[in-house]
Amino acid sequence: MAAGGREDRFAPAGKPRKLTENLFVFEDTCNVYVVRDADHAVLIDFGSGKILDYLSDMGIRSVDYILHTHHHRDQCQGDFKAVARRIPIAVPAHETHLFADAENFWRNRRVFHLYYVRNDFNTLTRNIPVAKRLTDYSTFRWRKTDFFILPTPGHTLGSITLLATVDGRRVAFSGDLMHSPGKIQTLYDTQINYAGAEGINFGHYSLARLREQRPALLCPSHGDPLENPDEAISLTMRNLEAYFRFQNGGEPIETFRPTVVSPHLIAHHLTESSFYAIVSDSGKAMFIDYGSASQMMFSRMLDATATTDRIRFVEHSIPTLKREYGVKRVDVAMPSHMHDDHMNGFPHLKRHHGTKIWCLDNMVEIFENPRGHNLGCTLGEAFQVDRTFRHGERFRWEEFEFEITHSPGHTNYQMALFVTIDGNRVAFTGDAFFPNPGGTALRHNLIFRNDVQNDSHLRSIRNLIEHEPTMIAPGHGRPYPVDRSLLLATEERLRKQQQLFHDLLPEGEVDFGMDPSWVKIYPYQILIGPGERQKLEIRARNYKRGEAMKLEVALVTPEGWRVEPDVVTLEIPPGGRRSRSVQVSVPGDWKAALPRFAIAADVMRDGRYLGQITEAIVEMRQDR
Repeated sequence: MAAGGREDRFAPAGKPRKLTENLFVFEDTCNVYVVRDADHAVLIDFGSGKILDYLSDMGIRSVDYILHTHHHRDQCQGDFKAVARRIPIAVPAHETHLFADAENFWRNRRVFHLYYVRNDFNTLTRNIPVAKRLTDYSTFRWRKTDFFILPTPGHTLGSITLLATVDGRRVAFSGDLMHSPGKIQTLYDTQINYAGAEGINFGHYSLARLREQRPALLCPSHGDPLENPDEAISLTMRNLEAYFRFQNGGEPIETFRPTVVSPHLIAHHLTESSFYAIVSDSGKAMFIDYGSASQMMFSRMLDATATTDRIRFVEHSIPTLKREYGVKRVDVAMPSHMHDDHMNGFPHLKRHHGTKIWCLDNMVEIFENPRGHNLGCTLGEAFQVDRTFRHGERFRWEEFEFEITHSPGHTNYQMALFVTIDGNRVAFTGDAFFPNPGGTALRHNLIFRNDVQNDSHLRSIRNLIEHEPTMIAPGHGRPYPVDRSLLLATEERLRKQQQLFHDLLPEGEVDFGMDPSWVKIYPYQILIGPGERQKLEIRARNYKRGEAMKLEVALVTPEGWRVEPDVVTLEIPPGGRRSRSVQVSVPGDWKAALPRFAIAADVMRDGRYLGQITEAIVEMRQDR
């Protein structure tokens, strides 16, 4: 706001009301809750900031933090007053950009051609500095009080509920997840896409997770605090479910049920991607994939994710597996391939369930350094892999014997995993192949950004023919039976695809014409700051089978940056790969015009000037 402008023109009436000895509520533009410890306090949401005028009457000398449940202006429009008093502000991790980068949000929010009708319009009009991100399933420790951060999307996609023990009682500060028994604050905030009812679905699911926490006192952002809220939550869930069924004619997430394929194999085909639990006699489970709770949740969270953030994950299915299917713990998780919709939940499994991650060896670099490549569907969070396997390797887990193979096509970073379970020879194939009703061959897909070559799909189907599974467990949908004739018909179809590649692309250039990253800067997303030096790599692949290839590559960087060497030369043998290091240095006094921008690489191939055919993204480090 311009100097001299007014931030607010009105003020709430009333005064804070004591709920318990150290818990107060003040009715402002939202309910502002005060948790007191001696002469210190934290505030749950802030409204207009008028609460600051009453703190001394409560014996409070210092506000140590403001904790926000979501980003809407009624929760935080007075935050500038907190900033002026140097009170640190903590916000839901997946809404950080709507506080700290609100001005950029408004520069880019579509208004014409409006189909994404989500009410992120109720965002602050200017940036507010964020001291801490409140990360899902973590704990915010304040003095002797722990606030557990439960993700509760519904009213907004990034909403959280804060749970803490105050004066001996379990209290839930639930934002606008619900208003009162059976009621929510608004309906328009629950609609994300045109004619959708997504927030109703998500709110119903979030209330089920909140009810499992068994709060003794529910403190909403609007409406009165609720004693013994279990029945109030249940009534609200019933009303939300009835509304969702009426509007959508479908099942809300909370009612999804897995399919028992056989006693030791449980399939979840209604989640965003299918995931599978192989359950051992000991009660340990191996998960094949573990993505988002539903297609709706994945796609809407994806739309809401900031450019530099990772998609939000909300835990699902595990309590049901433990309660009804004999699972004692999730021991191992294996990704069928590297796509985020299939392993969005893997970091969560490692952090909160102690699950070990095993994978095909060519996936490791993608998981441990997701900034490295420009590939489709990369999860924006790194995690460590515990064990890797080579193509064709056999291994044992519990009473099951597995063979893992490389299965390119949908992506180069994909496996086929073969195992016999309860008499079925099962192949877990990710998104390689799907049933094709009415067709004589299996259905497949083709995404060039996924690193695919002209023979990738053929290698994948021949892999299946060789191993002769009786059942395929795909990455989307239910497991389905297969036989040799179906696989052979699919192979014939894929030979036709390969011929079309050769018909369309120049002689000797087929795989160059299918791979947008045959020469690349690694990592693709560079994080660097003024005064820093960083080693990058120029990586290249020669698809020519009969002759070597010479590349000369020069980085095109902002003025003032230093690049050593100025030109990188790579001699690449037929069918081979090579890489060379290059050092970039940013002057200490260098000022970026934008926090995120691109650099490019100029390329000569065998004496022919190709130009700036590859690039990388630079994100300037802000924390130094």
